[in-house]
Amino acid sequence: MSSMQQFYLLRAAEAERDAGAASLANVRDRHLVSANIWTGLAARAGRVDRMLAGQRAEKRATRVAAGAASAPPLG
Repeated sequence: MSSMQQFYLLRAAEAERDAGAASLANVRDRHLVSANIWTGLAARAGRVDRMLAGQRAEKRATRVAAGAASAPPLG
């Protein structure tokens, strides 16, 4: 989990706490909307992290394959 994803989840939890403490319906609703948005951002950050990890692994595999192809034969 990235630091951005952790940050978003912390903000979502904070917004949910604030919603629980709100006495006015419109304030509670505002905090609940905020919590949903922060949760969505956390999910998106997780998808981006997985995508970037996949790209790094693909590049690493390409470099390894290119290195193996250009290496002189053994023996």
